[in-house]
Amino acid sequence: MKVLFALTEADPFIKTGGLGEVGGSLPLALREQGVEIRVILPKYSSIASSYRQAMNPLGSFTVPLAWRNQYCGLEELEYQGIHYYFLDNEYYFRRSKCYGDEDEGEQYAFFSRAVLESIRYLSGFKPDIIHCHDWHTALIPLFLKVFYAQDTLYYKIRTLFTIHNLKYQGSFSKETLADVLGLSWDYFTPDGLEFNGGINFMKAGIRYSDRVTTVSPTYAEEIQHPHWGEGLHEVIRTRQDSLKGILNGVPEAKGAQDLAAKRANRKKLQTQLGLLESEDMPILCMVSRLVEQKGVDLLLHVMEEILALDIQFIILGSGDPHYEERIKEFGHRFPDKFRPLLCYQDDLAQCIYAGADIFLMPSRYEPCGIAQMIAMSYGNIPVVRETGGLKDTVIPYSITTGEGNGFTFTHYNAHEFLYAIQGAVKMFRENKEAWLRLWENALNSEFSWSRSAAKYYEVYEDLYYLK
Repeated sequence: MKVLFALTEADPFIKTGGLGEVGGSLPLALREQGVEIRVILPKYSSIASSYRQAMNPLGSFTVPLAWRNQYCGLEELEYQGIHYYFLDNEYYFRRSKCYGDEDEGEQYAFFSRAVLESIRYLSGFKPDIIHCHDWHTALIPLFLKVFYAQDTLYYKIRTLFTIHNLKYQGSFSKETLADVLGLSWDYFTPDGLEFNGGINFMKAGIRYSDRVTTVSPTYAEEIQHPHWGEGLHEVIRTRQDSLKGILNGVPEAKGAQDLAAKRANRKKLQTQLGLLESEDMPILCMVSRLVEQKGVDLLLHVMEEILALDIQFIILGSGDPHYEERIKEFGHRFPDKFRPLLCYQDDLAQCIYAGADIFLMPSRYEPCGIAQMIAMSYGNIPVVRETGGLKDTVIPYSITTGEGNGFTFTHYNAHEFLYAIQGAVKMFRENKEAWLRLWENALNSEFSWSRSAAKYYEVYEDLYYLK
């Protein structure tokens, strides 16, 4: 079974968030399942020169885009046994940033069409399935049906579209339909691409792909309802029989995860950040973008009460300037117990995951969430809101049965969040036996990429035999 992964990020070439982790890790796990997997990406100018210089040119071709005919170079690099293809066009991909430019509708329409054109030049590899990720590749299923249906080379190629975050949809003016996509006005309908008077790329992926997945079972259910559906819930509901939620995975934690290692990691973290070395004082942490989605407003609402507890607290992340300023203020007021680190560094994040005891993630919504799974792989106990992938991965601990791997709260309510934190702190300080069982449960939680890959293989197999 041959699968072409089409997406805009893959670690280590380009990574701005969780999508880059998926692009770098999931193909390796799929290969272990027996999938012949290859990945295709834009050749961004921000890709490190060491990788760019190692790419081998395979050829060039012209990409039709409405009235345009644009150059595209095709290059290849084998990395960790996976073939990565890069589509080169300096006009579209020589940018200071990957996302957010005014012409990104045209930019990623070009990428989607170029992915399909490149199949003519992939010697010895014709995909059975094109696996498209998020709105940047959502036009591929539509373009395949409209422009390539009569071309025998593309016969029986199936498409899978994965929604990573429904919040970001690729919405553009209606003029984009003809001027950029080269489609007739027949597609500007409620059953087509029309959305709030414009067109919507995400809608195209949902509407025209053969199967749809998203990144957790609970999120797959949530997005069929108005509160979480971002205006597309009715469209998603029409695909409910073809929709499946599959959790992302996380890399294995680095280093030994036993009690001795945990104590050493705690001491190292406290020393590094100038905190009092104490085994009895729980270390709370939050590693997150400081944006509304992540529940920072809930945190700030009860910050006084949290810092009144006998705890130490570390926040690592950056984002909304208003949130950053508020967090800085608490840093000035509570210098003995609170460390606001308003940046992001992978090495520092790993030290915090490994050394802290309680991980806070009070998200407003969370399609999957990776941080809570990483935290548990280090025995860092999560306190999360029951939404999306957080609900699927964090099971409330039961004193009675000894089952569960964290603490949860249901409603988007600051005092419910505080109550869950207080419960975690109380158990850490007063019930060491229960805490040890909880710690072991968290460490033994299964969040490997191989588990994710096995679920995707089932979807691929279904598509492969689709008539």
